[in-house]
Amino acid sequence: LSIWLLVAAFFGAGVFNAIGTPGTQSDFARWGYPRWWNVLTGGLEIMSAVLIALAVSRVVGLALGTLIIAAAVLTVLRHREFRHLVPLGVFVALIALAATSF
Repeated sequence: LSIWLLVAAFFGAGVFNAIGTPGTQSDFARWGYPRWWNVLTGGLEIMSAVLIALAVSRVVGLALGTLIIAAAVLTVLRHREFRHLVPLGVFVALIALAATSF
């Protein structure tokens, strides 16, 4: 179950980031990333979701997802935007659960 929750979380976050709502775009710009960074992030999150969903590539997907979330945590800590840590903490917990479930 934790695998599929993680797949859904990465896929949903990926679509949300790739679409790039004005709020999402302003977050990325405020953090110093280029205008297209949200699309790249969203694509990587969707790729992570697909890799995690497939048993043969699950480890690679978990590694990619871990790197994405680690970069996000470092970004929000650097910019002291701690409100973003709650959803990132959910990702960390789901990744930990998924990593121990196979």
